[in-house]
Amino acid sequence: MTDLRDKTIARAVAFFDDGRFQRELAALVACPSESQHARGAAHLLSYLDDVLRPLLEALGFAVQIHAAHGARPPILTAERIEAPDLPTILTYGHGDVVLGQHDLWRAGLSPFTLTEEGDRLYGRGAADNKGQHLVNLLALEAVIETRGALGFNLKILIETGEETGSPGLKDFCRDNRALLAADVLIASDGPRLRPETVTVFGGSRGGVSFDLRVDLRDGAHHSGNFGGLLADPAMILAHALSCITDARGQIQVPEWRPDSLTPRIREVLAELPPHDTGVPLDPDWGEKALSAAERVFGWNSFAILAMISGVPDAPLNAIAGWARATCQLRYVIGTDVDDILPALRRHLDRAGFAQVQIVAHDHNTFPATRMDPDHPMVRYVARSVERTTGAWPHVLPNLGGSLPNDCFSEVLGLPTIWIPHSYAGCSQHAPNEHVLKPICRQALGVMAGVFADIAETGLPDFGTEAA
Repeated sequence: MTDLRDKTIARAVAFFDDGRFQRELAALVACPSESQHARGAAHLLSYLDDVLRPLLEALGFAVQIHAAHGARPPILTAERIEAPDLPTILTYGHGDVVLGQHDLWRAGLSPFTLTEEGDRLYGRGAADNKGQHLVNLLALEAVIETRGALGFNLKILIETGEETGSPGLKDFCRDNRALLAADVLIASDGPRLRPETVTVFGGSRGGVSFDLRVDLRDGAHHSGNFGGLLADPAMILAHALSCITDARGQIQVPEWRPDSLTPRIREVLAELPPHDTGVPLDPDWGEKALSAAERVFGWNSFAILAMISGVPDAPLNAIAGWARATCQLRYVIGTDVDDILPALRRHLDRAGFAQVQIVAHDHNTFPATRMDPDHPMVRYVARSVERTTGAWPHVLPNLGGSLPNDCFSEVLGLPTIWIPHSYAGCSQHAPNEHVLKPICRQALGVMAGVFADIAETGLPDFGTEAA
């Protein structure tokens, strides 16, 4: 490693060791930027304008705040253009968080107060996504302080609607192509495959959510007087759900079974170690013929997120008039997005469940994307990670979760590199969300190394082998 690269990495890691990272993260977590509730609206703007703007302007970025527009919440863009002939990197993060769920955190923890316990930093957004984009911003600061300049151009996009499906983000990117023009996206979200080893991925599974409803009649009727005479909507719905997968969760809708698990993708996934989730996995669940990695990174999965009929907290001796299940399909490329719900309609009709309604959601929908794991930019970043950590990263064709990656890969036409700084057991979207301090410390050095390499050598030729 060059002396300048070593110094850049050391400076970034020092931000963790001297407490700077933790202090900055505490300020970010303290902003209750919940996008899933109206009470968070003012805090979304405050996070961008009052929290991030001063940090970015101190680093020489020109910052713009784009006010909320229709259903789209506010967005921050920033840029530091050092020379027109230098490569331009776009980075992304989201400042919104899911609901705080104050009453569900264990004793001693509060969602909007960063709390240190052992090797964990607890707080809503610590993992998803405030801590992750903070790592990248501090790594960039280390490059600037060490070199006196970035050595490349950088553009930043921080949205505040990711947890509600990034409403309006695609239109924003489409309408602001010149503002966001770049050579590559390098960003961070999601978990590592294993906490101790860096993960690199180039896309994400898509996600579509919807309700299945059975509405038979108004009101409920006495189960003794009408049992055996009135159809039970919950029972009908349960049987309809059971025809979508078999008893081990294998998808039975033919059009939902993708064709993109190619031999090369299987080869890449076969090189990965077992997924360390911190949660015991069920070996007899999911597609029987596939490995665990193939099931989550190369295949589709169906989940029932919630079900209701009657009054669960106070059951009555009555046959309900309706039942509802909120469902989700996570899908990879090779799935016809426009045919997901129509295919389900055909499948339910064939099975005799014409009375089951499909109600599409207008939120929490992300298209599937995937970048070739052999792309020169993937190999470039992987080599940089190896130089810094001494270990080749885990390379995934796509994340198992969903991200608005299509805004960058499809609308802006960019190669997309994601380097997550969290792990599967971080409790994102749940009480007790946290990041691991060792991952954050390592990630600061890893990102400083990636940015230092770009400053020194530029980007690889995307049409040929990377140098």
